[in-house]
Amino acid sequence: MTLVWFAAGARRWPDYREHLPEALAEAGVAARVVTKAPEPEAVDYIVFAPGGDVTDFTPYRRAKAVLSLWAGVERIVGNTSLTQPLCRMVDPALTEGMLDWVTGHVLRHHLDLDRWIRHEPGWHQIVPPLARERTVAVLGLGELGAACATALAGLRFRTLGWSRSPKALPDVETHHGEASLEAVLRQAEIVVTLLPATPETDNLMDARRLGWLPKHAVLLNPGRGTLIDDEALLAALDEGRLGHATLDVFRVEPLPDGHPFRSHPRITVTPHIAAETRPASASRVIAENIRRGEAGEPFLHLVDRRRGY
Repeated sequence: MTLVWFAAGARRWPDYREHLPEALAEAGVAARVVTKAPEPEAVDYIVFAPGGDVTDFTPYRRAKAVLSLWAGVERIVGNTSLTQPLCRMVDPALTEGMLDWVTGHVLRHHLDLDRWIRHEPGWHQIVPPLARERTVAVLGLGELGAACATALAGLRFRTLGWSRSPKALPDVETHHGEASLEAVLRQAEIVVTLLPATPETDNLMDARRLGWLPKHAVLLNPGRGTLIDDEALLAALDEGRLGHATLDVFRVEPLPDGHPFRSHPRITVTPHIAAETRPASASRVIAENIRRGEAGEPFLHLVDRRRGY
């Protein structure tokens, strides 16, 4: 019988206690799931999340794969003890959650809903442009970015997509490479950052690139906290060059109570809720990869460690 070690941490296990065994059974996998570290040579698969029960993977070299519950792998991909195949989480429900967050906040800023929520005095009939008259840029066209760009185009926004390598999406004007980033940002009234955290993307939105945005543009970051230069962002907001920033991810989480983002009038903070892993659907993703491993089929969502995602 296949042995699966749930090493993602005791606090997560109650959420998966029923879902993971059920998903394995539905996938036709005869497996036993354990939560306490078994004998290393007995482990076939490790279900992992940062802060879980294992940091040294060396004893578990017989394991066929390490299956992460997180979409981002920046906190594990540099672990030199991990030589087993590493699969990241690509969960349909996670994607749906990201779509809800991104489209909701794009529409919020497009319609300037904050103005009316604040109950500004007077009767100011400020009519927003139509969606097709608003340019939105999505930086990063991986699984989540491509889904969000496609959804925004479906809402009739003029949607620009930017990625490091060429991508093609229906109804999205795609660009790639460093040379095209400036042209994309100079047109973008709303920017959504959905790139992975790599050395190349660290501080991607620095003072220079924030300066390329049209005045009063809005920045949405549900991707990675390291994509934005925090000090440069605060300066752009304080100087009135940037209209607003809505942020879901941060360099330090939970975001400290005294952090300037929490009290800034032009920053909205949400507590890393844009794309949460849902145990029921995530369990099915894990079970399918275990089924594939047992059948000798290629794993889904295998991480390219040279690229870092």
